[in-house]
Amino acid sequence: MAIYPDSLLILNGKSAGNDPLRQAIADLRDEGVVIHVRVTWEKGDAARYIEEACQLGVETVISGGGDGTINEIATALTRLNLAHRLALGILPLGTANDFATSVGIPESLDKALQLAIVGKPTPIDIAQVNDETCFINMATGGFGTRITSETPEKLKAALGGVSYLIHGLMRMDTLKPDRCEINGDNFHWQGDALVIGIGNGRQAGGGQQLCPDALINDGLLQLRIFTGDELLPALFTTLTNPEESPNIIDGQSAWFEIKAPHGMTFNLDGEPLSGDHFRIAVMPGALQCRLPPDCALLR
Repeated sequence: MAIYPDSLLILNGKSAGNDPLRQAIADLRDEGVVIHVRVTWEKGDAARYIEEACQLGVETVISGGGDGTINEIATALTRLNLAHRLALGILPLGTANDFATSVGIPESLDKALQLAIVGKPTPIDIAQVNDETCFINMATGGFGTRITSETPEKLKAALGGVSYLIHGLMRMDTLKPDRCEINGDNFHWQGDALVIGIGNGRQAGGGQQLCPDALINDGLLQLRIFTGDELLPALFTTLTNPEESPNIIDGQSAWFEIKAPHGMTFNLDGEPLSGDHFRIAVMPGALQCRLPPDCALLR
C-alpha cells in the first residue's frame, strides 16, 4: 500500500456542502490516507487552522476554495518559520479559480485532490503589499477592481467568471481612469490608468490574461497598464490591434511603487485594499506549492 503524507484541507464555508468532495475524502480515508478537514466561517480562520496543522504534524495544507481562499492560506503560510513552512495544495472550488487554472490544476476533483496530496513541492514566489498583506496571483486596480468588487454574488454563482464580463459591460459608461505614478526597477510611468495588473500569476477576473508573460518562480512581477482618458475608445483600440496599441504599457520588476494622489483601490486576489500609496515587492521562493510537473508558469 502506498504511503501518503498527512494533509489538512481548509475548506471555504461556501463549499462545505460539496457531496462529491465528501465522498472523495471518504474514499481516500478508506485507503489509509490521513486528511483532516476544517471549514472557514470568517476571516482569520485559515491562520488559526494552519497553527493547528503544525501541531498535527501534517506536511500539506490544502486550499479548498477560490483565489481568495488560496491567497489567505498562502499569506498565513509565509508567516511560519521558513524551516517549518508547510506545502500548499490547491483544490479549485471557487467562482473564477484564476490561479488554479493558470498553473494547470486538474479540473477533475479526484485528480486535483491527488495532486494536492502527493504532487512534488515546488518553490514559488508571493508578493507582499505595504509590508502587511500579500497576494499569490495578482493585484488589479482601476476598472477591473471595481467590476470584481461590485459584481453581485448571485450573478457570480449563476454564471461564474463570465459574470465579471457581463457586469463590466453594464458599467462601462460610468467608469473613469485613475491618475497615478508607478515606479520600479528601470521603470517609470505617470498618467491615467483604466486598468492596472501587477501579476505574479497571469490571469484575473475570470480568465482575463492581464499579465500573459508572468512566471511564479522568476523573482519578478509583471506589470500591465491600460491607459486612456475614455474606456470604450481605448478598449476598442486595444482589442483591434493589441500588438501596437498605444494604450498598453508593460514592465517587469522585483518591486513596484504606486502613488495615487486621489486614492485608489487594488484587489489582491479578492481582498480590496484602498489607499494613496502602495509598495508591492516579490518574496522569492517563499512558498512550496504542489503543482503539475508541466506547469506553464514555471521557468
